[in-house]
Amino acid sequence: MNQELAAKSIQELTPLIRDKSISPVEVTRAVLENVDSYDGQVNAYIEIEKEKAIESAKHAEVEIMNGNYRGRLHGIPMALKDILYFKNEKATMGSKIHKDFVADYDATVVSKLKDEGTIFTGKLNMHEYAWGATTTNPHFGATRNPWDLSKIPGGSSGGSGAAVASDMTIASLGTDTGGSIRIPASCCGIIGLKPTHGRISKHGCFPLSWSLDHIGPMTKTVYDAALLLETLSGYDPQDPTSADVPVKNFTEILSDDVKGTVIGINEEYFFNNVDRRVEESVRKAILELEKLGANIEIVKIPALALSEFGELVTITTEASAIHHDNMVSQSENFGDDVRFLLEFGELISAVDYLKAQQIRRQLSNEFASTFKRIDVLISPTLPFLAPNIGEQTVDINGEQLSFLDQVIRFTGPGNLTGLPALSIPCAIADGLPIGLQIMGAAFKEEKVLNVAYALEKLNLLKGRKADLRGAVSS
Repeated sequence: MNQELAAKSIQELTPLIRDKSISPVEVTRAVLENVDSYDGQVNAYIEIEKEKAIESAKHAEVEIMNGNYRGRLHGIPMALKDILYFKNEKATMGSKIHKDFVADYDATVVSKLKDEGTIFTGKLNMHEYAWGATTTNPHFGATRNPWDLSKIPGGSSGGSGAAVASDMTIASLGTDTGGSIRIPASCCGIIGLKPTHGRISKHGCFPLSWSLDHIGPMTKTVYDAALLLETLSGYDPQDPTSADVPVKNFTEILSDDVKGTVIGINEEYFFNNVDRRVEESVRKAILELEKLGANIEIVKIPALALSEFGELVTITTEASAIHHDNMVSQSENFGDDVRFLLEFGELISAVDYLKAQQIRRQLSNEFASTFKRIDVLISPTLPFLAPNIGEQTVDINGEQLSFLDQVIRFTGPGNLTGLPALSIPCAIADGLPIGLQIMGAAFKEEKVLNVAYALEKLNLLKGRKADLRGAVSS
């Protein structure tokens, strides 16, 4: 029964907790039992907060029994990426330099979840300072993919992806600067939503790249992603990039009706040099949507050819500016891969940075024009299947290519433009999930969610999910 509880989504648990059929304590204990059973192998957690979580769950139980039910997240256990601040608690950012850092305030998203009565079970592992896509962390150990413990879970929010996929949390939050929500969502077979830039406040989140950073939900279902987006959205004057736009009731307008929806396909960029199994699976999913009444339109976005340069120059220079002082005073305390990227960022010229911003504007204009004709753009999330931990290359149709060059190829444009993008699993190949990416126009997350919801209803994975019981016992 406990494993069944931990495997449920927020949507499934909410009515059971609200109607007092189950207790938040039962659900929290179920999640923590999975952590006890599996995290020794997966290493998704940096810190497990068992006693605090149980006490919070007991408090939530008393509130609900007394008729003080706060809402759909009341009593739901969640662990968050260890880059979000909790007042008077450590936030390591997956680093040695900040291993003892204690915040004196809550991140806005943390504050909102606390107000909803969420139970926090701990802090999740991540790529050091979110500057990488493997979650092979030199200070806290590598996180492993629950589908295959020899594979990476993606990153930088790899702990979040692995914990959700293995039922060691009911849901989580990640951060996304070049794909760090969607990459682990693709690798771990879950839902990962990067909202429009400015939709969710980043106040109280340690930055990687000021102009590219996003916070978003990582969940088991599309409904859960819509619920967290609905809960966490809203203008925050403490975040200078926060957008003052209306908050929508995303769960109420969620629909699997895609009849008449116009789906854009860009062949030159998003279907170029893709693993055959990935390409076949994504195209098959698109055909399924077409059978449901969606219309397919081929689109051209010429600036995509320059987007990799724009993304990499922007993220590397902004990250290096943030970490410059520590690089000068204690560079030896960074992991080798992060130190290399920070050193590289110091070498990029102002001319290159300004060229990258010109590319960014051109790309944004072309996407805006494209979304006047289509509702969503669909592509693979990643052009490859999750590689082995420690590998620096990926296999794409028999050719060994640089992991770093390939990993943000399809996700980076969403950060450069700030447009909403979601990864949803659409197939399994060689025992590993394949992610399909859905992009939308600015602040039109409902269109992205609706297409994802339609795909989810098709049950393309046929109910399959990561199952650690055999892997851990073997």
